[in-house]
Amino acid sequence: MRLAVLVALATAVTGCVSSPVDYGASLSTQDPKWVSPECQQARVDASNYDAREKEHPGWGTGIFLGPYGLGLAAAIKEHEQKERKIFAREIHLQCSSLPLPKELEGDPSPPATTKYP
Repeated sequence: MRLAVLVALATAVTGCVSSPVDYGASLSTQDPKWVSPECQQARVDASNYDAREKEHPGWGTGIFLGPYGLGLAAAIKEHEQKERKIFAREIHLQCSSLPLPKELEGDPSPPATTKYP
């Protein structure tokens, strides 16, 4: 039963926020903010994030075998979605004069990082 819940959670979390690069490309290039240095930097940062996200190993590497594998995979996907939302929000604020869309509203704080002693 717990396995089914974890799989459903992982599936629900996946795909909530599109790639920040794709989101930036969907904004109007006619907006006066589009050519600003802040917007250009936000798009470069999003592109760098997108490249880093694609570098991590695939989900089929066997790293998630074991009793905690699905939970770990779900936590990683949730972390990625929060980062994508932060980058997409930053791109919107820097590159668009339109109000912030509902899906990008909320707490923009970065995901928590674990500190080890």
